[in-house]
Amino acid sequence: MAKKKVAYDEQAIQTLDALEHIRLRTGMYIGRLGDGSHALDGIYVMLKEVVDNSVDEFIMGEGKRIEIKRDDAQVTIRDYGRGIPLGKVVECVSQINTGGKYNDDVFQFSVGLNGVGTKAVNALSSDFEVTSWRDGRYVRASFQRGRLLNQKKGKEAGAANGTEISFTPDLEIFDRYEWNEEFIAHRLKYYAYLNGGLKLSYNGQSFQSKQGLADLLGDELGEDPPLYDIVHCQDEKFEFAFTHTNNYGETYYSFVNGQYTNDGGTHQSAFREGLLKGVNEFAKKNFAGEDVRDGIIGAVAVKLQDPVFESQTKNKLGSTEVRSWIVPAVKDQVVRWLHENEKVAKQVLEKVANNERLRKELANIKKDARERAKKVAIRIPKLTDCKVHFDDTKGDRREESSIFLSEGDSAAGVIVPSRDVFTQAIFSLRGKPLNCLGLKRDAIYKNEELYNLMRALGIEESIDGLRYNKVILATDADVDGMHIRNLLLTFFLHFFEPLVEKGHVYILETPLFRVRNKKTTRYCYSDRERDEALGEIKAAEITRFKGLGEISPKEFGQFIGEGMRLQSVSVGRHSEILKTLEFFMGKNTPARRDFIVENLLTDVA
Repeated sequence: MAKKKVAYDEQAIQTLDALEHIRLRTGMYIGRLGDGSHALDGIYVMLKEVVDNSVDEFIMGEGKRIEIKRDDAQVTIRDYGRGIPLGKVVECVSQINTGGKYNDDVFQFSVGLNGVGTKAVNALSSDFEVTSWRDGRYVRASFQRGRLLNQKKGKEAGAANGTEISFTPDLEIFDRYEWNEEFIAHRLKYYAYLNGGLKLSYNGQSFQSKQGLADLLGDELGEDPPLYDIVHCQDEKFEFAFTHTNNYGETYYSFVNGQYTNDGGTHQSAFREGLLKGVNEFAKKNFAGEDVRDGIIGAVAVKLQDPVFESQTKNKLGSTEVRSWIVPAVKDQVVRWLHENEKVAKQVLEKVANNERLRKELANIKKDARERAKKVAIRIPKLTDCKVHFDDTKGDRREESSIFLSEGDSAAGVIVPSRDVFTQAIFSLRGKPLNCLGLKRDAIYKNEELYNLMRALGIEESIDGLRYNKVILATDADVDGMHIRNLLLTFFLHFFEPLVEKGHVYILETPLFRVRNKKTTRYCYSDRERDEALGEIKAAEITRFKGLGEISPKEFGQFIGEGMRLQSVSVGRHSEILKTLEFFMGKNTPARRDFIVENLLTDVA
């Protein structure tokens, strides 16, 4: 049947006010919505936007402490800075492009330069309240979903200057969410590392730092000893720290004006280049960048007056001019440090030489793997690709692209006819993947299944070639499915940790039960949801899905469409990764068995 044509005339043109636009196009302002299960989810961005303003006060020399409290879903942030000018309190939290951060004399090194942050928080909160105290007077304003409810002015003798903001993320926007204490604490630690002298408190916890980025790396490394003491250099507008470990790949933590840039950017690239130039100048060699940097863990922070970010959520710096001064600054500091630390310099060069040797050995193994793959098939076996990768007209949808790693052909047979052919690809696994724990990098190139998986993802040479924005583990909700999921996570975390750190790896949640009668059908993801459905749907029949292959393609399409439930895989401290993998995938069967027995849940929430 032909689609009914809709007239494109004056009636089709809509004008939204700023509040409506924020609520309708939330992703433009806070990125992903999420449910609080990932550190980059929207509720944490909302918290960051408010705390950023308080940190900006500290940077300008006003207020040395910030108090954060959480009571259920509501979060309150109190600083002791200058306080929002009383005559502009309402405008500063509700009118786009209103604020003092356009004035370089008032805010020199601020993240929030677009006048959007607290306005977005206000618009996306069911309840929002702001109070500003200045010289014994105050203004308090309350909002509901961005609309002003009331405003009160008065005197409060003895009240310290500053601003307090309380907000509750709106369930109309987020549908469901839950705050994660670990994510909040982790974010507040970062603020402390980047702002020496600032004290942050949160529900009884206190966060301060003396050694800045060196403390950050020390905390991430935990009890895992680096190959040499952390190198730490700092001046007024620039700071960096680094060391090498025995891990694979490169791990970085980068910041601009105190903002964690999860996707790096020009400052991180310049730091990497400066480090390479410094080592080569000292060694009088021409080492490859991957040989110098493999196994490195580093951090870099810069202060810029007018930073340019690639999105409102400020995850990646786009300012190109920083390279001209960061590269030589890092190079000079590294050369000086190597000359001043002869013993450690020798360790660094030994590490680089060893990396070079291993890379050359691996190059031959990669060559053999490529030739072996060509003999088997021209195309990648078991990969059903999506059209964004061979249709240039769909290039604008690359951010939407995803690949499902399915458990066998039966599961793939359900996903293929249900998917969006433009953005969703499928790679069908054959049996259980290799357990990569403790293996060296050559093992994954010798293993046909894992090599084909790397080819499908585009990471056989470098993770920079990742072809899909989301890598989704789609395994059955049973013991075998959980084992395959853990094997895949071990593979990614052991050899391609940045894919997880940057939020590319997800787990697909699919229903365990279908409860229905002649009029109603409900899909349930836990025993609790099943029991609730049985209490509401009379004369119902229950179907227990043992695997994805038992769900018809027609049914399955709704589970990978707009309402798709994804659980993002995130990493806590860097040092905890190996311990966690060794516990779940290592040779500690009795301890792991006891853990499973002690933590077995009869009712999965």
